[in-house]
Amino acid sequence: MRTILVPFCDDDRAEAALGTALRVAARHGSHVEGLHAWRTPQIIAGEGVVFPSESLARLTDEAKQFAASAHERFDRIIKAAGVPYRDIGTASTEVTCSWREGEGVESEIVGDYGRLFDLIVVGRSETGTSVDWKATLEAALFESGRLVLLASNQVPERFGGHIVIAWNGATETASTIALSMPFLSAAEKVTLLTVEGGTVPGPSADEVARHLGRNGIEATTMTAAPGRRSIGEAMVAEAAAAGGDLLIKGAFTNSRLRQMIFGGATRDIVNASELPVLMAR
Repeated sequence: MRTILVPFCDDDRAEAALGTALRVAARHGSHVEGLHAWRTPQIIAGEGVVFPSESLARLTDEAKQFAASAHERFDRIIKAAGVPYRDIGTASTEVTCSWREGEGVESEIVGDYGRLFDLIVVGRSETGTSVDWKATLEAALFESGRLVLLASNQVPERFGGHIVIAWNGATETASTIALSMPFLSAAEKVTLLTVEGGTVPGPSADEVARHLGRNGIEATTMTAAPGRRSIGEAMVAEAAAAGGDLLIKGAFTNSRLRQMIFGGATRDIVNASELPVLMAR
């Protein structure tokens, strides 16, 4: 986890994501890059309609002001944490940072540019925001090929000490575990959680635990019944009840269709989890 990308805007959602990224960086000596995407206003006018040039200039200035405000907030947080700015290509074992701005749609930029990073941290919010964070999350998962951390609304006091793996036997979850090995190796406790009725044909949790043991990771297993909860709701609730502070889950294992992107257990975890969630496909 030596390089971390944080899509960043001037809002509390992004601030919580940056704070979480800095917690990860402190453990792994990472470089954290803040990325702000801004769009040149696209004006569509009908025949004979003239859009005043001063209005277009005003919209462009507003986009630049939003970028400046985002950079100011990022800079304030970074300075408070005592993190120095460095070029990302500079070899270092200390936590460093950089800032990048790009013109375009955030989700599209993150999907492409995120392929360079070890981890992408996306903020979440249930309140109104100028950025569609779910579209950014989708692009990070489907386009970057990298591990994605969905941050909580607040920077957690504890993070990565007790990791709960929502094991369902799926390929996507196996891939997520493999990409998450730096987190698992540093954890004090690892629990493999299986929810009845929420698995596909594949290895059992006990088999996964034995293979993690070969990597020096001691893991225990637990099984829960969903009751009246959905599979995703049960995973979230049981992980929190077990004392977990980080949930690992393979993303979108039930459907590969984009139009079904927030269906099934992943949708419920994304919408309901108060724990940070590590995901990949």
